[in-house]
Amino acid sequence: MAEFIKIYEENPNPKEIKRVVKILRDGGVIIYPSDTVYALGCDIKNNRAMERVAQLRGVKLEKANFSFVCEDLSNLSDYVKQIDTPTFKLLKRNLPGPYTFILPGNNNLPTVFKKKKEVGIRVPDNSITRAIVQELGNPIISTSIKDEDEVIEYTTDPELILEKWDSLVDLVIDGGYGGNIPSTVIDLTGAEPVVIREGKGSLEL
Repeated sequence: MAEFIKIYEENPNPKEIKRVVKILRDGGVIIYPSDTVYALGCDIKNNRAMERVAQLRGVKLEKANFSFVCEDLSNLSDYVKQIDTPTFKLLKRNLPGPYTFILPGNNNLPTVFKKKKEVGIRVPDNSITRAIVQELGNPIISTSIKDEDEVIEYTTDPELILEKWDSLVDLVIDGGYGGNIPSTVIDLTGAEPVVIREGKGSLEL
């Protein structure tokens, strides 16, 4: 049975955030709100938890395109090769925000992602998510929770999410109703930014 914790975005309760982080550190898998859709997440430093997330999404871990959710841009150099000034300015203008930026990965990527040449970076405009990552001290890996119902595509009600995922994850955070439009994905590995998926937000180039 998953724990179900209500956290308010206006003022996330530090005690509740600590509870979430303890679950993450213990290898737990959580469902949490973001500035787009509800997502599955776990500690980037826990391989077993990452395996579970990959299993839940029905993909092989080394092939999975998980995003790294960071508190801000200060984590970037941990996983991303040095980026030029125009790219950094573009990130700064648009983050926090509903974007996933694909950037060239460096040698510090977790072992399972070593073969990957690039990494998707997210800094959501959601104070619950950023408080969790700040308290944890490193990024969480993340993937949105798709709904099998093609009509709905993304479930927005945390109680319905709990019903469906209760036996599969360790914690569902109720951060209020979620959105149903995913992040916009932008590839920054080439000479020009390329929008791979149109989602929420209008990118400031």
